[in-house]
Amino acid sequence: MEQFPIPAPQYDGASRRLEPGSVFNWFRQGWAIFAVNPAVWIAMMVIVIVIYVGLAIVPVIGYLAAYLLTPLLAAGMLLGCRKAANEQALEIGDLFAAFKSNAGPLLTLGVFYMLAMLLLFLLVFLFLGGGVAGGLALANPLGAGIALAGVAVASILWVLLSLLIVMAVWFAPALVVFNGMAPAAALKASFHACARNLPSFLVYALLTMVLCFFAALPLGLGFLVLGPVLAGSVYASYRDTFMTA
Repeated sequence: MEQFPIPAPQYDGASRRLEPGSVFNWFRQGWAIFAVNPAVWIAMMVIVIVIYVGLAIVPVIGYLAAYLLTPLLAAGMLLGCRKAANEQALEIGDLFAAFKSNAGPLLTLGVFYMLAMLLLFLLVFLFLGGGVAGGLALANPLGAGIALAGVAVASILWVLLSLLIVMAVWFAPALVVFNGMAPAAALKASFHACARNLPSFLVYALLTMVLCFFAALPLGLGFLVLGPVLAGSVYASYRDTFMTA
């Protein structure tokens, strides 16, 4: 027997195909979101940098913890972007808002991200170490070729497989906090959306690399601005890709 009112169907993560030119609008919106309250955004970015630098000091465990926390911190930035876009007051504490509202599902995303990157590292290490060890064992020009081939294969694997992992994680925090999707469904929807719009996201990646180059020039201080702008651009791309209001 049906119950009333009938609950709304769960969001299915349907995405749409976008033109590569949309990327420039995402960056414009990212800048507009940053410009709402630059001081708060810069303070939030300083906290993020301190967290990751602190984790990097701890061997192995720190790097794994960084992957584990990334979805939580990314979700906090995205929640801040929504507040800024809706002309609501932005606070530094918004960076940790997701720890209160969606910690469980976001930690699940973090576990996936952490384990995926750990397995990728081990796989690349095996190819790299095996190729170099085999090359050195021969101790001749053929051995040098085998070693270089091992390095090449390991590099290709790292680029391709890390791209696939990033595609799955890219929109997942937003889909969890804004659409209430389960972690597995959010990962699947994110991967499908990125694959469907691969040309657009390759343009996005290229522009991001260029911006990172210039942000690094003034002693890396440019990242205090670029970080929030990128967060705003991710929020804009999420709204554009998933047709959200």
